[in-house]
Amino acid sequence: MADIKTFHLPDLGEGLPDATIVEWHVKEGDYIKLDAPLCSMETAKAVVDVPSPYTGTVKKLHGAPGDIIETGAALADFEPDANAKQRAEAESTGHHHGPKKAETPAPAPAPAKAATADREDEGTVVGAMVSGNTVHVEQAASIGGVKAVPAVRALAKKLKVDLARVRPTGADGVVTMKDVKDAAANGSATLGAAPARAVPASAGRHLAPELPEPGAAPSRTAVSLAGKAVRTAPPSVQASGQPEQLKGVRRNMARVMAEAHANVVPTTLVDDADLHAWIGKQDITARLIRAIVAACKAVPALNAWFDGKNLTRTLHPHVDIGIAVDTEDGLFVPALRNADVLDGAGIRAAIKRLRTSVEDRSIPASELSGYTISLSNFGMFAGRYATPVVVPPTVAIIGAGKLCHDVVAVMGGIEVHRRMPISLTFDHRAATGGEAARFLKALLDDLSAPN
Repeated sequence: MADIKTFHLPDLGEGLPDATIVEWHVKEGDYIKLDAPLCSMETAKAVVDVPSPYTGTVKKLHGAPGDIIETGAALADFEPDANAKQRAEAESTGHHHGPKKAETPAPAPAPAKAATADREDEGTVVGAMVSGNTVHVEQAASIGGVKAVPAVRALAKKLKVDLARVRPTGADGVVTMKDVKDAAANGSATLGAAPARAVPASAGRHLAPELPEPGAAPSRTAVSLAGKAVRTAPPSVQASGQPEQLKGVRRNMARVMAEAHANVVPTTLVDDADLHAWIGKQDITARLIRAIVAACKAVPALNAWFDGKNLTRTLHPHVDIGIAVDTEDGLFVPALRNADVLDGAGIRAAIKRLRTSVEDRSIPASELSGYTISLSNFGMFAGRYATPVVVPPTVAIIGAGKLCHDVVAVMGGIEVHRRMPISLTFDHRAATGGEAARFLKALLDDLSAPN
């Protein structure tokens, strides 16, 4: 009897609970070598390639592109090649493999039914979910006559491909990842290039009976034909959109924000930095980071980590600033390391490097954690003041609003000054109001310096 080995999804980040299959690089029956790319997985951090833990034949793939696989759940089955060199203890590669169990010895695999019974109620979910080692495959949803899983739709959006004009090759007319990539490569389905292909008349007949061709749509009014106010149904009765389960970056963002909301006591102070004394053109972001460094040196209490369970505080001698970067996939917060020893040119070069690696999803997980304080420069889009979210274990986050010109009272009259709105949110368990106010003053004072 063949010796079949099951490879469980390792922890691809720092305690990430799951990942989404983007693409398999092999199919069942293929022969693969040790450390060759097995599949691409999207995590909360980035899209990463998972290497094969064996040299041998792929017997089974547990999931399809778009499926969410829980860390520790079965990912693929292999029949190792007895004549090939294998890694010692192939399933131990420095990551956690195998189903997660709290402080218990590794038991023999239990039947899927029993594993499901041992799990707590997982609630109602939309799309793929994992129970024990069983992956429930997410069904391709039909929207606008096009069948595709959410991951394929996300890829099409990213590559600016019109799904309605992509030729599907998947079973039952489903558009696959390869279909989207091929369309992007040959330019046959560019968004807005030409009218979308017509949906066959038979499409969607199982959802509703055929109706005669409608005439011109009546104009929408606030009252009915009887002269009464038109009432709309509450959201719980009917939804016009297609619900899709959050994946990857957005999925992790939802978890992080919920955890922060539950575990932080946030308080926000706001004020305006007066930039009227600036001489010549200056790098606003570099000045803002320099001001944060100055404030951290003046009041170290906000450049810290706080452990709410053990009530311990760690003050940092260095300043690593988490820079919030907004993308279509969700929010990334890469760390600008050693900001306290960088000059303006070094800051600009480091930020450019971080933004580029975020945009092409090549940034390593190590650069998305460990920062000591955060910055959200939301003012580059809109907004003056905000209550940005403090993410544990950090203690504070600075929000920079949109630059504006304000009328300012001065001795002998009024002047128009350029000012930057600043919001400081801090965890009041770890810092006092006085410390936060002194921190904000130090930041404003540095920003107001001529250069």
